[in-house]
Amino acid sequence: MSIEVRHAWKRFGTFTALAGVNLSVPSGRLTALLGPSGSGKTTLLRIIAGLESPDATSDPDSGKVLFHGEDVSNVPAGRRGVGFVFQHYALFRHLTVFENIAFGLSVRPRRDRPTTRQIADRVNELLDLIQLSGLGGRYPDQLSGGQRQRVALARALAVQPRVLLLDEPFGALDARVRKDLRRWLRTLHERLHVTTVFVTHDQEEALELADEVVVMNQARVEQVGPPQEVYDRPASPFVIEFLGNVNRLERGRTAAKSVLYVRPHDIDIRREFAGEHAVPARVLHVFSAGNYGRVSLSRGDTGDTIEAEVPRQQLRELNLRDGDRVNLVFRHVRLFPAEGFREEDLPSEPSASRDAGSGI
Repeated sequence: MSIEVRHAWKRFGTFTALAGVNLSVPSGRLTALLGPSGSGKTTLLRIIAGLESPDATSDPDSGKVLFHGEDVSNVPAGRRGVGFVFQHYALFRHLTVFENIAFGLSVRPRRDRPTTRQIADRVNELLDLIQLSGLGGRYPDQLSGGQRQRVALARALAVQPRVLLLDEPFGALDARVRKDLRRWLRTLHERLHVTTVFVTHDQEEALELADEVVVMNQARVEQVGPPQEVYDRPASPFVIEFLGNVNRLERGRTAAKSVLYVRPHDIDIRREFAGEHAVPARVLHVFSAGNYGRVSLSRGDTGDTIEAEVPRQQLRELNLRDGDRVNLVFRHVRLFPAEGFREEDLPSEPSASRDAGSGI
């Protein structure tokens, strides 16, 4: 079941939540809406669900929501065939796990309601699927947070939705449980192939889980693509800065018309001379805990602080000490215009200098 949103606008008073957003989700994909608070991602999800309506505009096609080519813009939320999972579970505390999962089926009109046996079979099938067999008689407050979130997901799946929507599904859980549930949800999706859209502000979560990432900022879509493409080839300074640690360096010899970005793991530290494009630096501090060591350095010509990540074995071989003079080689960089300049203002350079290593 594919999803399409066309040129959606949404304002709440003077605040613009969506500014002409377009979205296309192919059938069977697991898509992440990723962005900071206030970027519009939850509003977009609620418009897909039918819980919010886009603002009317002079364009009759604007704000339309289509499921597999069918216009559902005027279809109420309860009739769109959407399963919605909230961050805080929203389970009924007075109902058992079994009754919570069965709820959507048991409240259907009599003519559409499955038999008691069919409901029981469906619930038991889902209890197996979410790995909670034998816990159907418990109440929500007798479960862990991760178990409650799985019950909420099973309740959404019980009605066999055409589309599954998740709003910060793991946001209320601790880091260890979130990691476990991410792996579980990815496995579940590969088994069910229900078209799924989930909202998150967690970059690691989006990159690990999704088939496609939609990066949002200030009511607009900044970039759409597979996780690796969005991470390796960001379309804007916002995207590269939002997706993980990155060093931001002014390009001095181009009159500050451009800014160079390089991620810590794309920096090689050399004790010996490393060519004319190498950047001289001084070691400020070495953090050696974990699988990768982190080295804080001061750039020789400007004093800017640069952070590099180095494998533990290489860190031992380098035997760095605070104050050591070294040379830095950037393996993969991205170049963007500085504020106030345009792409065409940048100097003409070989494309490799933007993507595969460059001096500054």
